[in-house]
Amino acid sequence: MSARSVVRRVVGGVRAWLRAEPVRVLPAGAALLLVAVQIAYPLTDGAARDAVTCAVVGLSALTALLHAWITRGFAWAASFFVIVSGLGFVAEVVGTRTGVPFGAYSYAVGRLGPAIADVPLVVPLAWTGGLYPIWIVAGLVSTGPLRRVALFAVSAVGWDLFLDPQMVADGQWTWADQSHGLPGLPEIPLTNYVGWALVATVMGVGLTLLDRFGPRPRTVAVTARPPQLDVPVTGDHARRNGIGASMSPTAPPRSEPGPGEIDAGAPNDPIDQGGTAAHLALARPRSNSGPFADDAVPVAVLLWTWLGSTLAHAVFLGLPASAVWGFVGMAPIGGALVYRLRERARRGPQTAG
Repeated sequence: MSARSVVRRVVGGVRAWLRAEPVRVLPAGAALLLVAVQIAYPLTDGAARDAVTCAVVGLSALTALLHAWITRGFAWAASFFVIVSGLGFVAEVVGTRTGVPFGAYSYAVGRLGPAIADVPLVVPLAWTGGLYPIWIVAGLVSTGPLRRVALFAVSAVGWDLFLDPQMVADGQWTWADQSHGLPGLPEIPLTNYVGWALVATVMGVGLTLLDRFGPRPRTVAVTARPPQLDVPVTGDHARRNGIGASMSPTAPPRSEPGPGEIDAGAPNDPIDQGGTAAHLALARPRSNSGPFADDAVPVAVLLWTWLGSTLAHAVFLGLPASAVWGFVGMAPIGGALVYRLRERARRGPQTAG
């Protein structure tokens, strides 16, 4: 399957996804605006670049929270924000005051807007905006909660390999130790990446608990069938949770799911991570094309972050070392995602998870 075919499949899936539920245009529109503002970043400097930086952070968080709200419900979106931005803010406050867990560093004064405890308020928003697509895609390409958390932590460090060099080069923050970093990035100590891995792991555990025990996604009509018909739920999950073979009291029993039905116990369902599939029997909003179509926005944002940042750092920002390190750091999740998209394009959306 050629790269062009994969792109056509992804674009077709996004179009079908938007047609299925027009309100989903909102996060897609926010994502497009985010990309436009990011493209403008290399064209600015001084106060204008500071404003663009804040706009990028705000739009990334808005894209994430809009998508989470529409696809998973307001309570889940709010919980995600509290876990990621809350823990991120605490880690930043502790880090700037004690040097733990990232190493000793400090933010520039007055460049990124209001601050609390010397931490600009846009910083915790950046944690949400940057890590939301990583968490969602990690659930699509990994099997089991432990692997998802591990991939999430590794990918968070990969994302920071783009973020920190770019912001340090722009003078947004500086490190006390500027001689014990990666080759080509001596101004950022290795302790920073260790701290990112630790904080992201704690966040991943919190998000796993959110998916397993937190607010259940809102119930909506499943677009695979007319609204007046029920979608049968089959598989071991239905039996484990005391749910009948169908959500309809009059539906005949089935041993295997038929066309257009959902097998909530399918062992390879990519959304069955950290208890997420436990909500499927309650009619989690999904489109005809499966989880990749439902999560097309974070999928696209992650690919743009990985590949677009590599290009921007190498060509437009004069940061070739961070282009290489960031590309390699995000390659595990980015490569797994490209592979799954290629497999899905080859087999068709109805057979590929």
